[in-house]
Amino acid sequence: MTNDTDNSETQSRYYRNGPNHAAGLHIDFVQVRRRFDFCSIEIGRWVTRAERDRAAGLFFDALCDLMLILQGPEALISLRGSLSLQYGIGGRPGVSAHYNPATRSFSLAKNAGPGSIAHEWFHAFDHYIARKTIAHSGSRTFASRAWLDNAPIIEHPLNDLLFDCFHAIMLDASGTQPSSLFTASAAADRQLNTLYYSQPEELCARAFEAFVQDAAIKNGFLVKGTKATKEAELGLYPEGAQRQQINAAFNRYFRTLGSALIHQG
Repeated sequence: MTNDTDNSETQSRYYRNGPNHAAGLHIDFVQVRRRFDFCSIEIGRWVTRAERDRAAGLFFDALCDLMLILQGPEALISLRGSLSLQYGIGGRPGVSAHYNPATRSFSLAKNAGPGSIAHEWFHAFDHYIARKTIAHSGSRTFASRAWLDNAPIIEHPLNDLLFDCFHAIMLDASGTQPSSLFTASAAADRQLNTLYYSQPEELCARAFEAFVQDAAIKNGFLVKGTKATKEAELGLYPEGAQRQQINAAFNRYFRTLGSALIHQG
């Protein structure tokens, strides 16, 4: 009874309007791993059983919602079983979530990570897809950065659709000047005396967040903060016509990729 009550209260903290994926079943991380075929799932030693059970249900709904938004199968979410998840492990001060390319693992902090899944998942995807899109890609290559650096590409119609996304995010219509998103992000970096917001992989992850948040399915545990936050006010998320162009490009790419994966079985 206590666990059920806690779960209801936790779920209510995150607005969601997606379908009922669990269909009355009790969801734990074993089921999350089996459903998506993740390489591994690790839970921190300080995560209580109640916290673990609540998080499993939230993860399950968020990942199922993401699968529907991307119009692809479970294999897309786990990147063909190559992606690992960590919850409540390896937290760092001021960092709610992070992706580690060395271990191909996506980590979410116990108390500060909700809303970061879409951002970190795209980092994982950007890293994974480099092998399919960039010739001679290394173990730490991100497709977005390599594309912007004019690395040799692998010719394929699907890759062309992904590169259309990168173009819409980082360049203007002519392809010769930085986009408004890049310009605003570079200005924020100068103000903060850092190099973070204008990095290609960060630009693309934030643009992907906006795409996911603008979808018909809403999930506050999956994504939040691309509209009514300080970062959004600084122009660190796509706006206006550029946002529409990016969303359309992402939709074309993931719809086509998802269809190809589904037909491959």
